[in-house]
Amino acid sequence: MTVSVSGASIAAQQLWFTEAHKVEVRTAQLTAPAAGELLVAVNCSAVSAGTEMLVYRGQIPADMALDANLDSLQDRPTFPLQYGYASAGRVVRVGEGVDPAWLDKRVFAFQPHTSHFVATPDSVIPIPDDITSEAAVFLPNMETAVNLIQDGNPALGERVVVLGQGIVGLLVSSLLAQFPLAQLTALDAIAQRRVRALQSGVAQVFNPFSAADIVALKQQLFSATDNTKGADLIYEVSGAPQALNLAIELSGFASRIVIGSWYGSKTAAVALGGDAHRNRLKITTSQVSSLAPELSGRWDKTRRFELTWQMLRKLNPQQLITHRVAIADAQSLYQNLHESPDDILQAIFYYP
Repeated sequence: MTVSVSGASIAAQQLWFTEAHKVEVRTAQLTAPAAGELLVAVNCSAVSAGTEMLVYRGQIPADMALDANLDSLQDRPTFPLQYGYASAGRVVRVGEGVDPAWLDKRVFAFQPHTSHFVATPDSVIPIPDDITSEAAVFLPNMETAVNLIQDGNPALGERVVVLGQGIVGLLVSSLLAQFPLAQLTALDAIAQRRVRALQSGVAQVFNPFSAADIVALKQQLFSATDNTKGADLIYEVSGAPQALNLAIELSGFASRIVIGSWYGSKTAAVALGGDAHRNRLKITTSQVSSLAPELSGRWDKTRRFELTWQMLRKLNPQQLITHRVAIADAQSLYQNLHESPDDILQAIFYYP
């Protein structure tokens, strides 16, 4: 879509979740940016196959904001609603009082899927010149992965297991592969993801629904002497609450379990008796909107974003994109993600 700099309004193509399993692309007229605002034309936005599919399926708790820490997602999840939090575009117009240097600058925004949006300069993040827009839309997931690594604090020579190899799981595995671990193992039910995990540097992959695979993994983790049995550190990023029981099964004495999944309204019975109780497990929930208290004296969001950009440069996550889809075909994409998730790793919306 061509933007007229002199026009009074812009016809933005916005994605709306209208009811469970249904989305629409609606046209909305955006007025020219007011004083202190800028207008962004979006190039691409990333689809979250985890959190976003909870919205599509209507599985977000009704009493919870979509994201309490993002201004664009403050509303409660009542249909119809907009969602999305990873857009990359270019500033095409600036309002009065905005530094003209913003014009034509590429920016990232935690913004629902739309072809255009109006924002303030402090709500967008300039994209470094050496990072493509396709890489930039991985910023939220890479920051999440960085936060998970910091919360888990992997140590030299540890045995680490990652449950789930979706995008966040693969990024976590890629970061863990930079550490001098004794063992790095990943589990996922989807064969394509297990292949990707090996490519990211994971030493071994297993299918969590294969009894033979789980037996083989347990034989490795529990073949040591009594006081060193089990995984030292386990990340649960599968999005399946029942995976917590597998994490507990793979744990040893004083093992650490870091939960990076957001389950929405999904629940599962968790076995916290027996060995789980006696093993003094440390179970931590990790959420990227805040910093671990033990880091907050030296770290802030700015420092973590700087590290995240570095990791985007190093790991080139855009290689994980499997589908590039026009926003007009959104309904078909979401239905495919719902019915055939094995075929789609990372999908990107493009805006003409």
